[in-house]
Amino acid sequence: MSLVSQEQIEQYHRDGYFILKSVIPDAIVEALRDECMRIIDIYDKEMEAKGLTKLRINHYKKRYFVANRSPGSPIMTEFLFGELMANICRATIGGEAYLYNEQYVVKAADTDTKFAWHQDSGYVGHYHSAFLSCWCALDDMSLENGTIYILPYSRDGRQDSDEIAEHPEEASSNDKVGYHGDDPGDPAIVPKGSIVVFSSRTFHRSGANMTDQYRRSYLAQYSTEPIMTKDGSAVLVRAEPLLRNGVRINPGMAAAASWAPLMSGGGPGEGSGAD
Repeated sequence: MSLVSQEQIEQYHRDGYFILKSVIPDAIVEALRDECMRIIDIYDKEMEAKGLTKLRINHYKKRYFVANRSPGSPIMTEFLFGELMANICRATIGGEAYLYNEQYVVKAADTDTKFAWHQDSGYVGHYHSAFLSCWCALDDMSLENGTIYILPYSRDGRQDSDEIAEHPEEASSNDKVGYHGDDPGDPAIVPKGSIVVFSSRTFHRSGANMTDQYRRSYLAQYSTEPIMTKDGSAVLVRAEPLLRNGVRINPGMAAAASWAPLMSGGGPGEGSGAD
């Protein structure tokens, strides 16, 4: 049985998204979560030592963004270049796939941790081919802890689903905002280990974390070709091949060999916006 159904493939092209529930094995969820908290602990210690409550875009005990740390992490590397993500890419963007960006987004208990409506493409700054965003839930996601909301193509007011909207910055938050309508979107109420799969042209937002627990997600993004700077002189974020002609390429296999048994099968068991 295929990981992604034909109905889900059709939904991706029609609505801009679909959801895979409980497809990341529990052991991998725990390992990704542990890696996330290890890095956050480093950030906290650095802020404490310097007497800071903010370090770059990270806010002490409030919210954290951990981008592109996989080169130093075997578990992150094996997850990003494993068969699970390869299967999703084949079903959505085809046989050519490059890792474009990856990041943890962590919300602690704080009423000011929402993110405004945006397209991930709105953070690139120029026209590019749409890429794939895989929002991986590392905790059970609910309305209370600030899950993401998706706005299907048919309700976002655009005439062309390939259009990248203007994204002016919101003065109060510095968030880029691309949708200004009153549709609340569809919340992704999913258990940990689920993946919300959507196009970079799909509008989405997230609520604040109103609980007393961390809300952790891991975002993996893949493009069909390297996404370059506007003048074409350099890769914008990353462009590491996952698929070539449908065949998986895993540059981290040797470094992450100890995790390979957990990732086999690929079935159930600062480059863009942050949610």
